[in-house]
Amino acid sequence: MWERSGPALGRSTLKRGAPAACVACAHYALPMPSLDIVSRINFAELDNAIQNTRKAVAARFDYRNSPIEMTLDRKEKTLKMQAADEGKLAGLREMFLHAAMKRGLEVKSFDFGEPEPGAAGQHKQVVKLKEGLAADLAKQIAKMVKESKIKVQASIQGEEVRLSGKQIDDLRTVMAMLTKADLAQPLQYINMKS
Repeated sequence: MWERSGPALGRSTLKRGAPAACVACAHYALPMPSLDIVSRINFAELDNAIQNTRKAVAARFDYRNSPIEMTLDRKEKTLKMQAADEGKLAGLREMFLHAAMKRGLEVKSFDFGEPEPGAAGQHKQVVKLKEGLAADLAKQIAKMVKESKIKVQASIQGEEVRLSGKQIDDLRTVMAMLTKADLAQPLQYINMKS
C-alpha cells in the first residue's frame, strides 16, 4: 500500500501503507471561485479630465482674463478648484464633471465641499476623491450579500470586500445585484478567479 506525503500543492512522494485510491485528488479541495470588490479612481483618466477642463476653460470667452486653478493632490486624495467668483466656480465644476464623465469616471467618486471665499475675492472648493471602500459601506455590502440568501460569503479585508462561493454564477448574480443597488461609491470587481 502507498501513502501520499509532502505539501498539498507541491511535489509529493508515495510511501507504502495506504491504498492507491488515496493518491487521487479527491482529498484535496479545489479552490473556490472568488473576486474582490473595490472602489478605485483611475488617476490617469482623472489627469486627462483636468487637462480637458483647462482646455474648455481656455476656449470660453467668459473665462478670459479670469484666473482659475485646479490642483490635484494624490496623497491627500483631494482636488482643489479656485475661480474668480462663485458663478465661475460653479461653471468650472460643471465643466470638470462633464470632462470626467467623458473619460469614464463616475460622478459618485467625487465629494464636493462647500464653496469658500478665498483671497482677493476669489472662491475655492475642495473636492474629496472617494477611493477605497469605507468601513460602513463594506459592512453594508456584506450585509446585502448575506441577506440575499445566495450561497456566497463576503469577508471585509481593509478597503475591499472579498466574495467567495461554490459557483461562479452565484458571484455573477451578486455582482449584478450590487451594480443595481444605489450605493454611495462606484464599485469595481477585480481578481475574479474560477
